Amino acid sequence: MRTEQDRAGFPVSPDAASVIGAVDAALSEYLDERGREAADLDPDFGRDLAGALRAFTLGGGKRLRPMLAWWGWTAGGGAPRGPTAEAAVRACAALELLQTFALVHDDVMDGSPLRRGAASVHEAFAAEHRAGAYTGELRRYGEAMAVLTGDLALAWADDLLDAALADLAEHQDARRVWSRVRTEVVAGQFLDIRGQARRDRSEAGALRTDRLKTAAYTAERPLHLGAAMAGASQPTVRALRAYGQDVGVAFQLRDDLRDAYGSPEVTGKQAGEDLARGRNTLLLSSGLRLARERGDEEAEHLLSGVGGGTDPALAARVLDAVGARELVLRRCRELSVRAIGHLAALPIDPDVMKELRRLGEAAARP
Repeated sequence: MRTEQDRAGFPVSPDAASVIGAVDAALSEYLDERGREAADLDPDFGRDLAGALRAFTLGGGKRLRPMLAWWGWTAGGGAPRGPTAEAAVRACAALELLQTFALVHDDVMDGSPLRRGAASVHEAFAAEHRAGAYTGELRRYGEAMAVLTGDLALAWADDLLDAALADLAEHQDARRVWSRVRTEVVAGQFLDIRGQARRDRSEAGALRTDRLKTAAYTAERPLHLGAAMAGASQPTVRALRAYGQDVGVAFQLRDDLRDAYGSPEVTGKQAGEDLARGRNTLLLSSGLRLARERGDEEAEHLLSGVGGGTDPALAARVLDAVGARELVLRRCRELSVRAIGHLAALPIDPDVMKELRRLGEAAARP
């Protein structure tokens, strides 16, 4: 079951909680049905692989993407209840399976041992290999099974969305949005991995990766998907997308700070993973620039070694000392104000406006 810890720093109002409950119910029903189909193919496949997908998807997460898609639907004029609303909820729920795909594969690529306070999917399968005294390489087995879990999540996300959109009149634009978001999340992951390998330390590169890997598929495209399903006007779509871009980047920057300065009990992940891997974030790239501008050669030298064995905790302290932490916090606040400003002229439901404002304000908080 999900806990409030899973939503640390995320505002969940009674209205938002009802959307989360509807999405969870749709996911549970769908995954139960597909799990039975998987078990008919092979009992072990249904229990172990489809079961891992189900447990990961329903066992944690904030449901931010489906909730934003629902708000996009409502802001675009979609019905709040009735058969079309039920179809919209199912379409929104498909975004959570896309999230499962992205996270499971991301953990394999990053070698992350933890996710949501528990063993990541590839680590759990590796533990199964160890406990069963299987033959072959433990690590390859765990990663291969995790890749299959992510692949299955993506396939089922497509299936869930297609079935839901069949019950909605405005489906062609929504399908195009879905096509874009799937490509963008892969492009963002590509830039992230390439940037680490090339030791990119540019602030522009960090923000471009944040825009594609996180902002687009976390906020901008979910809002766009919901609005497209509802047949929203182009001014409404543009305003929601602009809001989503700014809020999405702000939340990624805040997550970068949580990675560097948060505790595993709150984040559910090991502290300093991004710094240990040498991932190019605005925190790191701006810290290097600030160290050079200050003429702080010791700080510059230490930060230049991030990803090559530099202690992440020490790097985090140096980034704080040169002012990078405050710079990122300030950028979050600026993005929050700008995001909320995009909504000013939108003639949308007051309750939805309130929720979007709450989310935008949360993006500014450390």
